[in-house]
Amino acid sequence: MHSQAEENYLKAIYSLQNNPRQEVSTTAMADKMQTNASSVTEMFRKLAGKDLVHYRKYRGVQLTRQGKTMAISMVRKHRLWETFLVEKLNFSWEEVHDIAEQLEHIQSEVLTDRLEHFLGYPKYDPHGDPIPSSKGELLKVKGKRLTELKIEEEGVLINVKDSSEEFLKYLNKKNLGLGDRIKVIAIEPFDKSIKIDNNTQEHVISEQIAKNLYLK
Repeated sequence: MHSQAEENYLKAIYSLQNNPRQEVSTTAMADKMQTNASSVTEMFRKLAGKDLVHYRKYRGVQLTRQGKTMAISMVRKHRLWETFLVEKLNFSWEEVHDIAEQLEHIQSEVLTDRLEHFLGYPKYDPHGDPIPSSKGELLKVKGKRLTELKIEEEGVLINVKDSSEEFLKYLNKKNLGLGDRIKVIAIEPFDKSIKIDNNTQEHVISEQIAKNLYLK
């Protein structure tokens, strides 16, 4: 049995690793978890003692096979619950992250599998993130960042990398959502802000916002 804090750490390490061999530093983890370096080091040692991470002092951690399996299971539960909350309980996409953070700690794999079956085996959650299968297989998001498009190019919004409540509320204000067709009208050379048309109206969005939007 593992604590919720340990499970949260494993999921966070997984999200910070761009590849399985990458070591996640104490500093990066402290930023992610909004805590201090000594607390992170203490947790790294605890996880290493349970064979969930490989820990090297001053270098950081990598997930072991067991640690990765647990992290992916957490991601799977989180994204399935988000899908359930939006599709079946009519929550909006900016409301579900914190609730799913609580529900993802339910241990029952039988419940998770039945939830997936009930939802019709969805491939993506409400933010366009792929949902891992029961075997831990994960589809890749095959899209381009909005910042990679040139003037007059267009695509369909399939994924938002930032699923924070603040960011999603901002997209709601701009009337932007998954499935929207977005066309680049102009790019401002000074600050790389982008003027877009999403079929209903034109908007100017910052480069920082555009980096979080993936189109197909």
